[in-house]
Amino acid sequence: MRSTEYAEVWQLARCQALSNADQGTPLAEVPYSLRHACVSLWLRAGVDLVEVARRAGHSVTVLYRFYAKVIKGREEADNARITRALASAEAGPSDGA
Repeated sequence: MRSTEYAEVWQLARCQALSNADQGTPLAEVPYSLRHACVSLWLRAGVDLVEVARRAGHSVTVLYRFYAKVIKGREEADNARITRALASAEAGPSDGA
């Protein structure tokens, strides 16, 4: 399938899938939008950067370059994870050993 045909099919599918209001927005304007949204979701969910890079077929460097605004702002959640890990380590092993 030629790229021009693919773009036409994408636009037809977009019209079928989106409301009239959403069709006038950049939502899913190109197929790459879905991939970008997926990677952004994984990053916002706190999935490890190395794992996101692997699943997306990127390097971590590419993630930092193109998804920095998604990664930035996670400091509070990351600090909470560190605090929980430290508390767990201080409590000792939970398996009774």
